[in-house]
Amino acid sequence: MAAVQRIVIENAAIATVDAQDTEHADGHVVLAGNRIESVGAGRSPEGLENVVRRIDAAGHLVTPGLVNTHHHFYQWITRGLATDHNLFDWLVALYPTWARIDERMVRAAAQGSLAMMARGGATTAMDHHYVFPRGSGDLSGAIVGAARDMGVRFTLARGSMDRSEKDGGLPPDFAVETLDDALAATEETVTRHHDASFDAMTQIAVAPCSPFSVSTELMRQGAELARRLGVRLHTHGSETVEEEKFCHELFGMGPTDYFESTGWLGEDVWMAHCVHMNDSDIDAFARTRTGVAHCPSSNARLAAGIARVPDMLAAGVPVGLGVDGTASNESGELHTELRNALLINRLGAHREAALNARQALRLGTFGGAQVLGRATQIGSLEPGKLADLVLWKLDTLAHASIADPVTALVFGAAAPVTASFVNGRQIVENGRLSTVDEDAVARSTREEARRLARIAAQG
Repeated sequence: MAAVQRIVIENAAIATVDAQDTEHADGHVVLAGNRIESVGAGRSPEGLENVVRRIDAAGHLVTPGLVNTHHHFYQWITRGLATDHNLFDWLVALYPTWARIDERMVRAAAQGSLAMMARGGATTAMDHHYVFPRGSGDLSGAIVGAARDMGVRFTLARGSMDRSEKDGGLPPDFAVETLDDALAATEETVTRHHDASFDAMTQIAVAPCSPFSVSTELMRQGAELARRLGVRLHTHGSETVEEEKFCHELFGMGPTDYFESTGWLGEDVWMAHCVHMNDSDIDAFARTRTGVAHCPSSNARLAAGIARVPDMLAAGVPVGLGVDGTASNESGELHTELRNALLINRLGAHREAALNARQALRLGTFGGAQVLGRATQIGSLEPGKLADLVLWKLDTLAHASIADPVTALVFGAAAPVTASFVNGRQIVENGRLSTVDEDAVARSTREEARRLARIAAQG
């Protein structure tokens, strides 16, 4: 067998985000194949064999790659619409357009979403796709293929909706699936694409959309399906006050109690948003180790509110960061969520004590890995973990006068990414993607956005 190839990174500040928050002002990381072999202070060990590349990372901070825990890739081609709406009004305004997506559009939108995250330091992406119009093609295959081509580690949360307008839901009738079709298609997606191995590049989760677009039976049977197949569960929860009211009117209980009644709390579950949570809700999430995908920019864009992230963390709830769909977070960049999570949470009850820079970085790395069920594999820089990491350039005008590199990364302007590695493979070099043609992706997304707009206008 060929000897394992090593890449040596030296002279960098390093934030490992391990259990002790170990940091090195001047240290090294050695990659051996797709694993991290060593991390430490000073120069790399002497006598390393088969070193194919040495990177002088002076002026850089090395961190684990960012982990995105909630997104809707298809929304890349409907950005900038319904910009002054709350969640329910925004959904009503956009569902008629989303209900006309097809495979070509979804692949282009996935490429755009993935490209923006990858060039900004995300090494693990996630997509919650729940719109499957009849006759639209192989949407799941298109999304998985886009992630594979980009070289990003990926979780597809195969979503579903079976509560349409005629049943009191929000999506048009022709944009939903039947209960049986949704379950069958979800199982087929898991069978085709899920990889349970340690270094898996693609995993699948079972993900009915939300309490107000899904029947109780789909929630219950979706949970049973996920646990029979051994995959994780994902949905939206407690995002707005309107959702709270909806759940009480329809089910006679709040969202968290409803989730528990349908089997949707547990260490294999994570929820997007969780903005409107009382003490009892947080206790239930902590007791069951149910995870949360915190999406601060989207929550602000839709005026949903401020999630109680400090209280969740204090109670022991696993929390990661999410971009959310780019129709409610037009930048589509996860690294800006580090800053926004810190700033927005300081507007809440805990004020300046809500979050600090290192807690924000942990949310975006190890916290995300916990939420996706991959904390033993990614999320921190430790020997034996997968070689997913980012080199942030902090010696330019934007950051050079900030002495602490983690503070510079979180509080400062969006830092340039000099290099990003996924599974030991470099996918970003000097701020540009090295796996796909960014300009071609931009053209494709523009063309598909215009095509969708024309089709939607024709009704």
